[in-house]
Amino acid sequence: MTADRYPYTPIGVRPPGHWPGRRRLAVYVAVGVEEYRFGSGHVEDLLPGVPHPDLVNRSWRDYGNRVGVFRLLDRLTGLGLPPTVLLNTMVYDTAPAVTDAARAAGAEIIGHGVTNSDSLADMTEPAERAYLQAVAARVRAEEGAAPGGWSSPWLTHTPRTVDLLAETGYRYLLDLRPDDQPVWLASSGGPVLAIPYALELNDSSTIVGRQASAAEFADMIVDEFDELRAAAEDQPLVMSVVVHSYISGAPFRLRQLGRALAHLAAHADDVWFTQPRHIHRAFASASPPAPDADGTTEEQEASHVRP
Repeated sequence: MTADRYPYTPIGVRPPGHWPGRRRLAVYVAVGVEEYRFGSGHVEDLLPGVPHPDLVNRSWRDYGNRVGVFRLLDRLTGLGLPPTVLLNTMVYDTAPAVTDAARAAGAEIIGHGVTNSDSLADMTEPAERAYLQAVAARVRAEEGAAPGGWSSPWLTHTPRTVDLLAETGYRYLLDLRPDDQPVWLASSGGPVLAIPYALELNDSSTIVGRQASAAEFADMIVDEFDELRAAAEDQPLVMSVVVHSYISGAPFRLRQLGRALAHLAAHADDVWFTQPRHIHRAFASASPPAPDADGTTEEQEASHVRP
């Protein structure tokens, strides 16, 4: 992917800088708010092998939009951490109280597909383009503005996804972590900013996928934060935490997650707790992509954010 989308630049050669307010580390917390089609498409199960109609796993997932998301939003706002919501747009129809709560919490809405039963990998190019446009149109109709950012259901892509994101108006992508700083991705529709998304600081991949305990996941968040905060003494860096309403919204996991988030929030004096839209704005202003000879863009070597 390096040759196609972004050049190689080691972090050690980049100049120093800072985020707004002279902060060195930017942190965003994303909450996956998802809906699934019952009986078809992709699903995330806690208990594998349950035969149809599988009311057990369905009810486990439904807990997130009935209970978990509200407690997660309350915990984040109570700690002064601005929420980011990775939203399946079907939630507008099936659980409108959830999107009302996200709006009241000042959450940034990131396009995350129509349902999480979908996968971009299954789509033709025309179908993928129409899908991206449909998600943006629904968010625009509900929120008054199209989403600036995208995160794919199941983190799936086609060879043209980055191009199509730019061509359909998305400006940043949250699925990748090639770096601890944002990275400009070249595309046929103009630059798309890859804002670091830590695949392992994700309760789906780590708690469900790798069977880590809630306490282990919380310790990972604390360790990542402490290490990046120290590394950010010299350069502006980004940290993400990704949780899901039906996983980390469960009471015993929320207690451990809350412990980790409280540790982070205790450093609000020197850490920028923010949302992807603000990271994109600050980075694009200070480190815009450099034009190359044919008018497309490539990543600038420097990432010296100084807005």
